[in-house]
Amino acid sequence: AAGGGWPAVCEKFRAARTLSAVESLKDPETEPYRSKYSARALLQEVKQLLSAAEEGGEARVLAVRRAVLEYELGVNHTDTEELSAGEEHLQRCTQLLEPHRLSPDCVSLYIQAQNNLGILWSRRDEIETAQTYLESAEALYNQYMKEDGNPPLDPSEHFMAEEEKLTDQERSKRFEKAYTHTLYYLAQVYQHLDMIEKAAQYCHTTLKRQLEYCGYYPVEWARNAATLSQYYLSKECFMEARHCLAAASVIFSQAGQVPSAEDDETEQDQHDLPERKAEIARCWIKYCLNLLQSARKLLEDNIGELDPDRQLELKAQRKKEEDEKEKGRKKAVLFGTSDICDSVLAMEEKVSSVYPLDFQEAREIFLVGQNYVQEAKEFFQVDGYVTDHIEIVQDHSALFKVLAFFEEDYERRCKMHKRRIDMLEPIYADLNPQYYLLICRQLQCELADTYYEMMDLKVAIGNRLEKLDSHTVKKINSLAQFAIKYYELFLDSLRNPDKVFPEKLEEDVLRPAMVAKFHIARLYGKLITSDSKKQLENMQTSLEYYTFLVEYCEKYPDAVPAVETELELSKEMVTLLPASMERLRAKLSPCV
Repeated sequence: AAGGGWPAVCEKFRAARTLSAVESLKDPETEPYRSKYSARALLQEVKQLLSAAEEGGEARVLAVRRAVLEYELGVNHTDTEELSAGEEHLQRCTQLLEPHRLSPDCVSLYIQAQNNLGILWSRRDEIETAQTYLESAEALYNQYMKEDGNPPLDPSEHFMAEEEKLTDQERSKRFEKAYTHTLYYLAQVYQHLDMIEKAAQYCHTTLKRQLEYCGYYPVEWARNAATLSQYYLSKECFMEARHCLAAASVIFSQAGQVPSAEDDETEQDQHDLPERKAEIARCWIKYCLNLLQSARKLLEDNIGELDPDRQLELKAQRKKEEDEKEKGRKKAVLFGTSDICDSVLAMEEKVSSVYPLDFQEAREIFLVGQNYVQEAKEFFQVDGYVTDHIEIVQDHSALFKVLAFFEEDYERRCKMHKRRIDMLEPIYADLNPQYYLLICRQLQCELADTYYEMMDLKVAIGNRLEKLDSHTVKKINSLAQFAIKYYELFLDSLRNPDKVFPEKLEEDVLRPAMVAKFHIARLYGKLITSDSKKQLENMQTSLEYYTFLVEYCEKYPDAVPAVETELELSKEMVTLLPASMERLRAKLSPCV
C-alpha cells in the first residue's frame, strides 16, 4: 500500500479503534460523537488504501480485511444512531465472509457481526428479526466448536504484524466472550418475547460464563444474578434462588476493590453502590418471605391453621429426601471458580433453602429477612423514596404475619400482629391519599385485616377463660372498632366526589370491597355489650352488610366466583339473623 506500506495501514486501523473505544469516552456532551466521526474517517482511509492494494494481494485475505472494515464501520454507524447505514455495512461484512464463515480466520468476526445485527434489530423493536441473527450466531459457534474447536483469530489480528499476533489463550478468551455476548442478548430477546423459562436459562449460562472468563462488571453482574433469583423464586426453586443471591452478594462486594477484566466501572456505578446494595437486600427479603409463605401453604389446613399431622409427615419426608437431593442439585447450579465458590457457600449457609416446618426454623429465616429489611431501609428512606420505603415496611409486616402462623401461643401471636400495626399505622397517618390512593388502600386493608385477626385471637383466648373479664371484653371491642374503622376508610375511598358508593365495583377492588363488607358484618356480630338495645342495633347493622353482599351478587352474577365462601355464609346469616333479632325484641318488650 502507498505511503509507508502495510505497517502504516495497521497503524491507522489501530488509531481508529483507539479513538472509538478510548477517546470517545472523553467526548464533550455538545459533541458526543466527535471521536466516533474521526474514527470513521480513518476507517474510510484504510478502505481506500486497501482498494489500491487489491491488485497484487491474495483475494481471500483482502476479502477478510475488507470484511473487518465493514464490521468496524457498521458498529461505528450503529453507535452514532445511524442504524440503516450500520445495517448496510454489517450485511456487507457477512456477505464477504459467508463462504468462509466456518474457518478460523473468519468465524469470530462473523459471529460478532451477527451479534451486532441482532442488537441493531432489537433497537428497532424488531425482536423476532434480532432473534434470527442471534440464534444463527449461536448455531455457528456450536458448529465451529464441534468441527474445529481451535481458538480462532480475533478480528483485530487481520491488521497486525506477525509478531503482534495474539496467543491461543487470548484468542480463546476473546472468542468465548463474543459467544457470551450472543447468549446475553438472546436472554434479553427471550425475555421480550415472554419466553421466560428460556430467558432464565440463558441468563444463568451468561452469568456462569462471565465468571469463568472474568469478563464482568461486579455491580451489573450482581444485579443480573439478583434478578435471576426472582425468577427461581417464582418457580419455588429456593436452592437456585439462594445460590444466585449468595453469588450476587459475594460478587457485589468486589465492586470498587477487585480490578475486573472488563474496563473499569464508571464513576456513576461507584456513586450508585449504596442503592444497588439495597436492591440486593430487597431481593433477599423476597427470598425469605417467599420461602416462609410457601411453607405455610404446605402446612395449613382448610381454615388456615397449622396442621400437626401434615407437619410430622413433611418432616419425615424431608429427612428421607435431604441426603439424596443435596448431592444431585449442587452440580447443576454452581457459579464460578473455587475461591468464589467458597465465599458463595459460606453466604448460602447463613439461611436455609428448605421449607421451614416449625416455629424455630421459621424464626431463623424470619430473622435473616428482618436484617435485610433494616439494610434496605437505610438507603430507601421515607424522604425521597416513599413508595420503596413503604413496600419494604409492607414486606416486614408480611414477615411477621407469616411467622405468626408458626407460633402456637395465641398471646405471642397477638403481639406479632401488634408489631405490624405499630409499623404500618404511622406510615398510613403520614400519607396523602390524594397522591398515594393505591398505597393508602393497601394499608387500610392490611391494618383492618390485622386488627380483625387480633380480635379473633382475643376471642379465642377469651373462650378458654371460665368467665370473660371486663378487660378482655374491652380489648375485643376496641380491636373490632379499629378493624371496622379501617374497613370503612377503605370503602369510603371507593366513593365518588359526591360521596356516593359505586353501583358496580371495578374488577381490581371487587374482592377487597366485598371482603371488607363481609368482615364488617362479622365484626358487628362480635361486639360484646350488655345493653340489649345496643345489641339489636349491632345485629341490624350486621344484617345490612350481609344483605349488601347477597343483593350485589344477585344483581351481578359475574361477581360470585370472587367471593364464593363469603357469599355462602352471608346467605346463611341473612336467613338466621332476623329470627335471632325477633327473639331479642320479644325479650325486650314485656309481655302484655
